[in-house]
Amino acid sequence: MESMESVSQLLSVHVRSMLLRCALDYEKLQEIRLRIRQPVLIRYDGSEFALCAPGFLSENPGEGWPVTAEEMKETLEYVSGYSLYAFEEELCQGFLTVPGGHRVGVAGHTVMERDQIRSMRYPSFLNIRISHQRKGCADLVLPFLYENGEFCHTLILSPPGGGKTTLLRDLVRQVSNGGVYGAGRTVGVVDERSEIAGSYLGVPQNEVGMRTDVLDACRKGEGMRMLLRSMSPKVIAVDELGDEQDGHAIESVFHCGCRLLATVHGASMDEICRKPLLSRLVSGRMFERYVVLSGAHMAGEVREVLDADKKVLFKNRKTDTYFL
Repeated sequence: MESMESVSQLLSVHVRSMLLRCALDYEKLQEIRLRIRQPVLIRYDGSEFALCAPGFLSENPGEGWPVTAEEMKETLEYVSGYSLYAFEEELCQGFLTVPGGHRVGVAGHTVMERDQIRSMRYPSFLNIRISHQRKGCADLVLPFLYENGEFCHTLILSPPGGGKTTLLRDLVRQVSNGGVYGAGRTVGVVDERSEIAGSYLGVPQNEVGMRTDVLDACRKGEGMRMLLRSMSPKVIAVDELGDEQDGHAIESVFHCGCRLLATVHGASMDEICRKPLLSRLVSGRMFERYVVLSGAHMAGEVREVLDADKKVLFKNRKTDTYFL
């Protein structure tokens, strides 16, 4: 199990010691941002704080510890295992995945070649996004996503930060392993941004199920076609639909007998229907289930589950709301 100690090992010794002295609850830690000459900013329990030298969090960014160039260099050495060169391809995508499934976003001076990023020099900005597995968080919605023992084509809608990837990850795990609602299925995951499985050196750091195959850092459209050709999945899972270029691959999934489990940014059905690709899929009744997250109070709050005709199968009407 991951802990604050293991995450802190990614940071320079000085910043690490400040963070550990704060004695934070690891489960509430969401991200750590470092920018040269700017204060260390921590997203914790849904709010932003500055990390201060004696070892405490402040709501005043002016009190935060400014990151030095030496501390940034030291942090990059720990993040890359002392070999940024070995991670050059990942750097071109703007992030590195580290043990534990945590994703480190990187920005700085880029080197271009033929309109493509060839490498990144002088990385000066880091965003360490903490990966949290919440096993069982899909228990509430799982009964509504099966029909006659078969998993339904499912789309998860969520505003940014609403918990869609966390829910998707647990659904992948449970569909893969199987349970009371249906037998285990072979699941193919196209993990374009390494956030679902959190693979490190090709090995998933998050538990995604015994029958799951992962294409890490692969574009969705190409990955879906590759999985269909080579791995014979019963379910394909992808994060953040919406790119018109993925349309043909998505249609292939629907028409080959494979089920699609996907997410999309959107606070409502009306909002996603304003996107051309999603509008066609919704009007064509391609998805059989829609899980709508509210994101209003806590990441993962379920607002409702709908069927292909937008009929409500579950609605959160209680004052004491359900949380994933």
